[in-house]
Amino acid sequence: MKKPFMLRPAGIGLLVLMLVLSADQLSKFWILYGLDLPARGSVRVLPFLNFTMVWNHAVTFGMFGGLGGAGRIVFSVVAMVVACCLLVWMARTSSWVTAACVGAVTGGAIGNVIDRVRYGAVVDFLHAHAFGWSWYVFNVADSAIVCAVCVLLLQNFLSDRQQTS
Repeated sequence: MKKPFMLRPAGIGLLVLMLVLSADQLSKFWILYGLDLPARGSVRVLPFLNFTMVWNHAVTFGMFGGLGGAGRIVFSVVAMVVACCLLVWMARTSSWVTAACVGAVTGGAIGNVIDRVRYGAVVDFLHAHAFGWSWYVFNVADSAIVCAVCVLLLQNFLSDRQQTS
């Protein structure tokens, strides 16, 4: 007997995708329209964390920012092609961890594409800093992508070590 879809790895991956996408879009909606961060600029949340409004017209760490208005279309198309490939990977994997991580990456990518289509740029607002050190401003989608990729790399590293033993 076949398991119900939501109990298979792909079902878990889709659930994680929807959770990441929802958390990302809800947080951005609140930042823009609840807190009205564009008008406030920056709000101190903790001694090491601010909400700081940044409209990111480029990709990670400001790369390829010189593409102008075409960047919005190029980045969105590339991200959606990658998301489709990730969905195929998620459907084919038998690993729950892989499916969940791929779902998180896909949800984050789609969340940032929604921003590019809706606003012409990605809404970034989380600004970590301490002792004169300051990280790039990012969002929930970016966090989900980075954390999921780290878990995938760790899973791959541990899998390779087990195979060589």
